[in-house]
Amino acid sequence: MSSESKVVDEDVKVLHSMGYAQELSRRMHAFSNFAISFSIICILSGGINSLGQATAGAGGAAVGLGWPLGVLISGVFAMALAQISSAYPTAGGLYHWGSILGNRFTGWLAAWLNLLGLITVLGAINVGTFYFFFGAFGPYFGVEDTLTHRVLFMALITGLQALVNHLGIGLTMKLTDFSGYIILFGAVALAAVCLIFAPSYDISRLWTFSNYTGTEGASGVWPNAVSLSMAFALGLLLPIYTITGYDASAHTAEETVNASMAVPKGMVSAVLWSGVFGYIMLCAFVLMIPNMDEAAKQGWNVFFWAMDQQVPPGVKNAMYVLIFVSQWLCGLATVTSVSRMLFAFSRDGGIPGISGALAKVSPKYRVPQNAIWFGALLATLFVWFTSAITIAGTPAYSIVVSCTVIFLFLSFAVPIALALFKYGGPSFPKPGPWDLGSGLFKLVCVLSLISMAVIFYIGIQPPNDWALEITIGFIVLSLLIWVLFENRRFKGPPIGADIARRAAEIKAAEAAVGEGQ
Repeated sequence: MSSESKVVDEDVKVLHSMGYAQELSRRMHAFSNFAISFSIICILSGGINSLGQATAGAGGAAVGLGWPLGVLISGVFAMALAQISSAYPTAGGLYHWGSILGNRFTGWLAAWLNLLGLITVLGAINVGTFYFFFGAFGPYFGVEDTLTHRVLFMALITGLQALVNHLGIGLTMKLTDFSGYIILFGAVALAAVCLIFAPSYDISRLWTFSNYTGTEGASGVWPNAVSLSMAFALGLLLPIYTITGYDASAHTAEETVNASMAVPKGMVSAVLWSGVFGYIMLCAFVLMIPNMDEAAKQGWNVFFWAMDQQVPPGVKNAMYVLIFVSQWLCGLATVTSVSRMLFAFSRDGGIPGISGALAKVSPKYRVPQNAIWFGALLATLFVWFTSAITIAGTPAYSIVVSCTVIFLFLSFAVPIALALFKYGGPSFPKPGPWDLGSGLFKLVCVLSLISMAVIFYIGIQPPNDWALEITIGFIVLSLLIWVLFENRRFKGPPIGADIARRAAEIKAAEAAVGEGQ
């Protein structure tokens, strides 16, 4: 038996010890696990599509000083989740951590928060890809910013992403591995283009504070004039919106070799390298901007405006193609993450009525095909429904997307808070091989919870003030559903004697999928 086969056998034993069968194909290695999180973070997607958050807020300092701070906020979450994922290397890891460290309700709530965040993130990523395609190539292909074009484009690219996922983790893994390289190359190439065509190198821009909120053009991003400190805080949404999705490494744990080590390393490495290369790329872009005051007036269109001003058409279009490909691959990796969370939650009956279908694994491709297509469908319907209605003059889509980061980080905060308060107690698990040690782990947990409060406060500022009502409404609705229905129905993940009783089921499930791909 090869050394890798021995490692895989140990991974399977760990999975069996938690009461689950090895139905998915365990083929991902450390780089592939890193690449799937790195692909979802995709600095060529969020880092570009969310630029207006910074340039229409506090200007250059929002990038030069705000980006490292925002990356640090995401980094402490990743470090805390990394330790927990090392102890629980399962698909849908947040759900398991929340359940075992807390109870059935905390796991159930973490799962629904994470699912809602992931589905809206998938919608936001692919709508962002639409707007990038519209800005870069719209006139050439007759694409217009209408509801019909937006939804059709969303359905097409999401359907292609689901199809690739449908055909097995092998193809998805090859493309997300490629995505990791193309993002690194694209970030360096874009930084080089920006520096080559920059009119000057005014480094002081990177620490110069301005307040553009509520001004002409910038009002499309931040309509209300706020204090300079709040303008800087609002600019933190650029890195925070971008540096998320690293939980994908945990969601693909059951497809990763040596998961208890590769998964935490994948999460932390994805945040680290995204932060470094994103900073280089965005600082170079700020230096290329011909005039910061004019840039603020461009609002969300600042990237295309600056490229049109400074970069020759041939070079510019080559960069646009590279960026568009990376953004499509970002959505591809997000479909993978969504489907694994749906699969993991469904095999314990988490989705009423359809859990059996969503937990089904294809014997041929060894992937949860129903969960893949269901997640893609939900993201497309989300964009369709919310784009067609407005709330208090603001598109419902914009309001709900502003909740995305709140929901995602709340789903992270639930198991992190439980881990902090249960550390060293009887329910706290034996640490996996990725172990920060008691002092450092508690510190990153505390910093994560403080960061959660900061993210929540920033995320409910105008024009996203409806996010507060939506978040509170979701939590109240969740409590009602739990008390009235799910508390009696939902059993949670297997624990204790339930794990031993599943031995026959595990054997049958693994026999049903066979070797597959």
